[in-house]
Amino acid sequence: MEKKELILVGDKVLVEPDEENSITNSGLYLPQTVKEKEKVGTGKVIKTGPGYPVIDPSLLEQEPWAISKNKSKYFPLQAKAGDWCIFLKEHAVEIMFEKKKYIVVPHSAILLLVREKSEEGLNLEEMV
Repeated sequence: MEKKELILVGDKVLVEPDEENSITNSGLYLPQTVKEKEKVGTGKVIKTGPGYPVIDPSLLEQEPWAISKNKSKYFPLQAKAGDWCIFLKEHAVEIMFEKKKYIVVPHSAILLLVREKSEEGLNLEEMV
């Protein structure tokens, strides 16, 4: 059997949805009214797309039919694999891949991220 891979395009984020718990693993409490009225979803970020495309101004001067040797450049996304997120369900698309349920959501529909704090990494708040 051939192994398949999901490749996300642009600013898309692949999320494994949480079970409908009101308290998250990170300790964040989501009241039921928020989940129902605001239509938010939660889950773990599994994979992200390359980011927002950056247009090189020199490419605009070329003829549209000319073959460009420049590789695409992207501005990276803030979400990373392993993050826990809250997102707007109205912008999300539910998919099934290899008998597992996932949500594809644009990066702009993510309201917040919870990430484990690295001891090695610098915290910007501590630097200010």
